[in-house]
Amino acid sequence: MSTSGTVRHTFEAGHRLPHIPGKCQSLHGHTWHVAVTVTDPNSSDLIVQFGHLKGSLRQWIDDRLDHGLMLGEADPLREYLSEHGKVFTISPWPSVEAVAMVIAEIARGTLASIEHAPGAYVSEVTVSETPVNEATWRAQ
Repeated sequence: MSTSGTVRHTFEAGHRLPHIPGKCQSLHGHTWHVAVTVTDPNSSDLIVQFGHLKGSLRQWIDDRLDHGLMLGEADPLREYLSEHGKVFTISPWPSVEAVAMVIAEIARGTLASIEHAPGAYVSEVTVSETPVNEATWRAQ
């Protein structure tokens, strides 16, 4: 039996996917919702101190993504817009799937740096860009 706990955060950010035909080629923004789940396969009393996990994740998101732009490595607007505001580069492109993978990587590093139950791990990160579009990264 295992136990898990989830922390959530929201942020506002723009992005564009110029390599995909359709409306997402244009620069546009969303209210992004993030849920990070930590699982303890041993069902300890305390998986992780949520305050420490939330604080670190929220600071990273707020400093790099909130009220900024997420652009792809090859986006021709990236260099110009970086000179005029907050831009975070996601390789290859800032799809909701890629954002989930980036946040999973950050969450895993954060968990490793704070006190947590032995064996606890980031098991899932779900990112929603709209109420009807989301992607989930899961640990293998």
